Amino acid sequence: MTGRRRRSAPAGGVAPAEPLDAFEAFVRLWGRLLSEEDGARTAVVVEGERDRRSIERLGWSGPVVLVHRGRPLSATASSLAGSCAKVIVLTDWDTEGGHLAHRLRDFLEAEPLVLDLDYRRRLARVLRGELTHVEGLFGWARRQAERRGEPIERVTGGRDERPTG
Repeated sequence: MTGRRRRSAPAGGVAPAEPLDAFEAFVRLWGRLLSEEDGARTAVVVEGERDRRSIERLGWSGPVVLVHRGRPLSATASSLAGSCAKVIVLTDWDTEGGHLAHRLRDFLEAEPLVLDLDYRRRLARVLRGELTHVEGLFGWARRQAERRGEPIERVTGGRDERPTG
């Protein structure tokens, strides 16, 4: 016998699961995000109007609050604190988006609400630098679904993805 050891099979004889590709990981993560929706009690915060449309086309029907709408960030944070039990921050994955996310955290961390920056971080990891702007999420997801011959409703949870307004 040489000095090499054979790798033993995993318990139960089942091979470890293959790592998820970016689209599969996104579908699972987005499904969890959609399950967080709790009417007006859970809001998603984005930077601009195009970001809002992308999030809504992906199936989010709760409040989407825009950071850039002519108000100071402190006023936006105060409004969120007074009207929401949970805030999910989905600012862009660029330097400005990171600064906005951290400034929102600074304003909201003492408030009696749940502040979620984890989805932003996990989406950045799943997308692996393919996107830096939230406004591109819907288009990216649609292209990925089309490449697989799958309906976009798999991502949107069966919700109507047509733009509103």
